[in-house]
Amino acid sequence: MAHICVVDDSGLMRTSVETTLARADHRVTSFAGAREALEAIRRTRFDLVLTDLKMPEMDGMALIRALRQARCDVPVIVMTAYGTVPDAVEAMKLGAFDFVQKPFEAQSLEIQVERVLTAQRLRAENEALRTSLADLRKDRRMVGDSGAMQQVRRKIEQYSASDATVLISGESGTGKELVAAAIHEMSPRRERPMLCLNCAALTPQLLESEMFGHERGAFTGADRLRKGRFELADSGTLLLDEISEMAQPLQSKLLRVLQEGEFERIGSSVTQQADVRVIATTNRVLEEWVAKKRFRADLYYRLHVLPLHLPPLRERREDIPLIVNHFMTLLKRVNKSSVGRANPLKVEPGAMQALCEYDWPGNVRELENVCQRAVATVSADAIVRADVEQWLGGWKTNGLQSVGLAEDSDVLSKLRPGRMLEDMERRLIERTLRRFNGHRVKSAQALGMGVRTLGLKLKQWREQDGVGVAGSRSVETART
Repeated sequence: MAHICVVDDSGLMRTSVETTLARADHRVTSFAGAREALEAIRRTRFDLVLTDLKMPEMDGMALIRALRQARCDVPVIVMTAYGTVPDAVEAMKLGAFDFVQKPFEAQSLEIQVERVLTAQRLRAENEALRTSLADLRKDRRMVGDSGAMQQVRRKIEQYSASDATVLISGESGTGKELVAAAIHEMSPRRERPMLCLNCAALTPQLLESEMFGHERGAFTGADRLRKGRFELADSGTLLLDEISEMAQPLQSKLLRVLQEGEFERIGSSVTQQADVRVIATTNRVLEEWVAKKRFRADLYYRLHVLPLHLPPLRERREDIPLIVNHFMTLLKRVNKSSVGRANPLKVEPGAMQALCEYDWPGNVRELENVCQRAVATVSADAIVRADVEQWLGGWKTNGLQSVGLAEDSDVLSKLRPGRMLEDMERRLIERTLRRFNGHRVKSAQALGMGVRTLGLKLKQWREQDGVGVAGSRSVETART
């Protein structure tokens, strides 16, 4: 039900409009003059104003001008006789939403009013969504004052002014998508869409369809034309997440788009133009994949125009207290379980020390997971060290002990020079799988990574050496 203001010097017309709108369950307040209505509108919130155009003393046109001068954004429908249609058009130029021509049928007026009210509701919802998205962007800002993060921010600022491709590298959970979004939001393309496509989540055929689109009947199940991300992101930005997982035939097609700015939908011979800036992310060392012939060298060089590496959390430990406080403040606002608390959950110095000493194989994503667990489960007003050690899997902190590798006295001798981090990651995953008896979901949660990411790593290692991780039996019987 809407509250509608009706302004008309004709008592018969006011009664007719009141009856029509009341039948549609609207609340109506009517006035015989525009000055009286203007004073009421300044004091009372109306959802719509219906005003006659020709009235003594102050006409409908003057009322619209006064409302706009007062910055009142209530929508206005002008009621006008046949001979004053040009005046009604002029009123719309001044800010009236629409006009209805007298004499009118009751049903026609109801439809017109409902159309305006619907448009206003959509506008309000759109503004609320914009505000919500702005708050979300602010909440998901990059936190940290370390030298490494200051360098990342400088590169974001430099790269945002360019249209060249950006390759963001870093371990899982370091915030690569967040950096990509920051580059887009600071770029001249920020008013255009930024779309994301996970190259590891789809089969090669589906990935090609998502990238370039397809014509109806191009393959089984293609029952309608579908535009791809390159087409939908026109004049904007396309984020290709986990680019290293893209099949090589698709790599050559992507290279053509980057070089020529052209592509064809699947099943079409019509060439489409693509004005899209590409940002790619990877958690692998692409140079090694190029050397192994698993990634095209020419595509790598095309993507590697503006490189940006995100350091793991263990290399910027001084940022951990800032990140923890940020998450605690944010979770206090959005988590229902913390409604009763007056302030964000406090982290005791001992607990913060444990958080800073831990090596965070899952990086910021794992740290956020720990903060969420704290807000959801801690009933006291503060997090103590015992809580933190429990959430970190009971592993000791500092060095190799934090990843459960210190029990091997000769662990360093088994790591390959130049591949030590990769080997340590594999050993950590092996031990975690054994600890949870091959249960992938529990292992992924403990590691601070997605189950799909864990599965991809297991598959990669099986393909590399033909032996399962944590022993062939553990991989084959890993449970979800």
